[in-house]
Amino acid sequence: MAVNILRLDTSIRTTGSHSRALSDKLTEHLATIHSAKVTRRDLTNGISLIDEQWGQANFTAKDERTQLQKTCLLESDLYVEELINTDVIVFALPIYNFGLPAAFKAWIDQVVRSKITFKYTPDGPMGLLVNKKAYVIITSGGTELGSELDFVSDYLRHVLGFIGITDITFIDSSGLGKDEDAVRARCHALIDTL
Repeated sequence: MAVNILRLDTSIRTTGSHSRALSDKLTEHLATIHSAKVTRRDLTNGISLIDEQWGQANFTAKDERTQLQKTCLLESDLYVEELINTDVIVFALPIYNFGLPAAFKAWIDQVVRSKITFKYTPDGPMGLLVNKKAYVIITSGGTELGSELDFVSDYLRHVLGFIGITDITFIDSSGLGKDEDAVRARCHALIDTL
């Protein structure tokens, strides 16, 4: 059975990027073992921020939206459709200033949508994007995952779980500033075992 892979790049560096290089290796590895089709989206090429007009369109019933509201949601609809139609997601995420790239947060705001990627139930919110596998490549010069300065991994587990993506494997490429060769070797060895 064919597998669809969605790869999201967020590094502002297009050359010399550790997250992009690891994403290349991981995506190629997964595509080979799964005979997969890969959709690549570089979020640094421009992603809209949500605004009041977007919010009004999003919270208007689908069959009651004006043409302007439908147009306002086209970008978001595209990202959501990509997520719905994928089996595996590869997130390539550098840490900038102790947080995630702004482009990734903008993408999250575009895809976390009530009644589409999650819904409210009497027992609380329920994610609708189930049975998907996520690989999260985290790169950082000095902020190490699991440290007191890690404000990223818990957020990612929470927001992805909120929309139903709970099968998450982290590829920890943090601490590159301390021992780049060892970190790279560890990540490459991990990818080879997946």
